Amino acid sequence: MYYYLPETSIVKYVARLKFDVEGVIEKADAVGAIFGQTEGLFGPEMNLHELQKSWKVGRIEINLKSKNDVTEGEVLIPMSTDISTAALISAAVESIDKVGPCAARFTLSEIEDVRSSKRRVIVERAKKIMKEWASKSISESENIVKDVADSTKRARIISFGKDNLPAGPGIYTSDHVFLVEGRADVVNLLRTGYENVVAIDGAKIPESIKRLMNEKKITAFLDGDRGGDLILKELEQVGKVQKVLRAPNGKEVEDLTPLEIDKIIQQSFVRPSVARTSVVKAKVKPKAVIRIPADLSTKIKELFPKLNGTLEAVLIDANLKETDRIPVSQLYQKLESSNNATFIVFDGIITQRLVEAASQVNIKALVGHRTGDVRNVPSNLILNIFKDLGLS
Repeated sequence: MYYYLPETSIVKYVARLKFDVEGVIEKADAVGAIFGQTEGLFGPEMNLHELQKSWKVGRIEINLKSKNDVTEGEVLIPMSTDISTAALISAAVESIDKVGPCAARFTLSEIEDVRSSKRRVIVERAKKIMKEWASKSISESENIVKDVADSTKRARIISFGKDNLPAGPGIYTSDHVFLVEGRADVVNLLRTGYENVVAIDGAKIPESIKRLMNEKKITAFLDGDRGGDLILKELEQVGKVQKVLRAPNGKEVEDLTPLEIDKIIQQSFVRPSVARTSVVKAKVKPKAVIRIPADLSTKIKELFPKLNGTLEAVLIDANLKETDRIPVSQLYQKLESSNNATFIVFDGIITQRLVEAASQVNIKALVGHRTGDVRNVPSNLILNIFKDLGLS
């Protein structure tokens, strides 16, 4: 219930008194009795009129009903006084024995501490906020743990071609393939995080490998011994090898540690075109692609002042109209159901996970503060950062 007091005062207590009157009365009669019969009891400073002028007592509410020549009701007196004054005022009202010519009896039901009630409401709301936060935090934590776990799962060896050669699943999705000598070498590259690998698995070059050499870019990763020399000669006779990597002299690829494999590969490739699901992450990051259309660039510059520092994302359609503005934490979930967004501008970091999610729903451009460890960017998706647009 709302208790009226001037804006500069705060209700601390509400005295609730019940009354019954032997006769039919109106609200004005009850109010007159309260002010009239309490006046002068404790001096002018305790006069209800004066207390209302000094904003110590609010508007007195009267609720009543009459039946069979008897009137019953309730008095509510909001006060911003101390509890002692509230008690005195309540006792004074209880002393009223007449309303107009009718006998009356007033009885105090309670003095409610409004602040205590407000505290209870605040505490209950705080509990609800904590439950919502905990639920959201647990959900986000579970997703993070899943992402980390998925990134470290070893890919299983598959069979490739009619020769059933040992290979990694990336053999089908990457335009670049590592060619190694045997099954153990495939296992070692998979363990390091490179899935686009296949083994020759024998002394002769299989037909499946010959056909693969005509279809994809080939990097031969061979042992550092005479066997590796012989296989390299055979490969060069049957097809084109773009790059040759060798294990250190006298060592085999299957004997190398993941760190050694990663170092050899990354020293040979200066751009992030090598398909991999990283356990040991390369320190190569793609540059932002500056291909944002002029009209979209103008739109982003308009959005930036109000977006910067908000941790929000703005979804924009093909006509450069804002279709939604959401917290960055809800962006992945929103993308799953979005069917009219074409561009995303957000106050955050562009990650590989976001790139993949955006590509699946045909987003054309992602614009954020900076890029994270992004290695594979679809050709139909533009990445850009605010700095490259002259914003920071």
